[in-house]
Amino acid sequence: MKLQSINPFSGELIESFETFTEAEVEVCIEKSIHAQKLWKNTTIGLRAEILRKISTGLRIKTDQYAASITREMGKPMKESLVEIKKCAWLCNYYADEGPGFLTTESIHTDASQSFVRYEPLGVILAIMPWNYPFWQVFRCAIPAMLAGNSVLLKHASSVQRCALLIEEIMKAAGIPEGLFQTLVISSSDIEKVIVHPAIRSISLTGSEFAGSRVAETAGKNLKKTVLELGGSNAFIVLEDADLEAAATIGVQSRMQNAGQSCIAAKRFILHNKIADSFMHLFIEKMLKLRMGDHSDRATDMGPLVSLKQAEILEDQLERSIKSGARLISGGSRKNCFFSPTVLDRVTPGMAAFDEETFGPLTPMITVNHEDEAINLANKTQYGLGVSIFTRNIEKALSLTLEFDDGAVFINSLVKSDPRLPFGGTKHSGYGRELARAGIMEFVNAKTVFVQ
Repeated sequence: MKLQSINPFSGELIESFETFTEAEVEVCIEKSIHAQKLWKNTTIGLRAEILRKISTGLRIKTDQYAASITREMGKPMKESLVEIKKCAWLCNYYADEGPGFLTTESIHTDASQSFVRYEPLGVILAIMPWNYPFWQVFRCAIPAMLAGNSVLLKHASSVQRCALLIEEIMKAAGIPEGLFQTLVISSSDIEKVIVHPAIRSISLTGSEFAGSRVAETAGKNLKKTVLELGGSNAFIVLEDADLEAAATIGVQSRMQNAGQSCIAAKRFILHNKIADSFMHLFIEKMLKLRMGDHSDRATDMGPLVSLKQAEILEDQLERSIKSGARLISGGSRKNCFFSPTVLDRVTPGMAAFDEETFGPLTPMITVNHEDEAINLANKTQYGLGVSIFTRNIEKALSLTLEFDDGAVFINSLVKSDPRLPFGGTKHSGYGRELARAGIMEFVNAKTVFVQ
């Protein structure tokens, strides 16, 4: 069996990859076990130094790695460059802060000594998606490796060159042979890896369906999971908001990566007193986006990752219109290209409200009161993040208590930041990545008590 990378801009085959046999996968796992035993006995200082070398390697070949992202999944080159630079930042962040996170913690009890030591779990399986093919891998692997674990990567089938480049970057920085490896396997083969006795924990970023399947298999085998799944983030604009800023940020949040982001703004909830003005500004700014060749650094938005993804979004749009939503801008598709689109009169029960829309489709919902906005924001199976726009920061801070989500951003788009925990609630998954909370997912907090 072969996995294929297809350029979504041209539809041309980029490269094919032979999948590993069961025997080859077993060899990778054995190498991972051996490498982890060596790695866990190195000093945290040495591990941090290697992270700095990984960061340097990313910066030296930023253009090459960004070009691979752009070719394989269609992201505009300017956004791919940002993704690589963010990975480099992440490495330096954990090199600086990680040793402190992992410091043994003395705790006063009735013992002569009692402390908590943070030790690695062992072999971590990372199952990662195509939409941020470098960032998603790095934000899982870097803290896991710094903590002393080894990592096996099962990347999305369509971005295998990115996966293999990441492995090359790690090796060039001087990690032990086998500490980070890519498993070139199909999704149908992943269950066999999850149940392998050597796998101690699984971290998945992907769809709700994939997450539930992995959690089921891991649960049956009593293995820890961290799940970062879908989202349907609310973008709330109250009547006293700075509309110019809100519209600018709203376009960025909805349209970056052609809308293919779990943390993108997906439901715009507007106070009726400013709804028309906001929509006018939003559409005006949206129409200035330059669509086209994703390799051109002037391009703002490229194609969706695949024809299948574009057809799914088109179906969601059509079903929403049939349910009573009104198309006010965009709505056309040509192959993998989908024009930036705005719907208004969107209500619960419509596809554009109830389902995660993974593309440049913007549903607008009008409300009369902030209580109604909060209720609609929470009226979803997802719980990843919320943006709220208002000039009254004190009121906004009080409203953060009302949302079910894992994050609330005031006058900003929801984003991931190495310094802050990232994760959701409800069907958006569980566990946290990034910051101290992220590295703690991959350690055994071992209590030691001396009488």
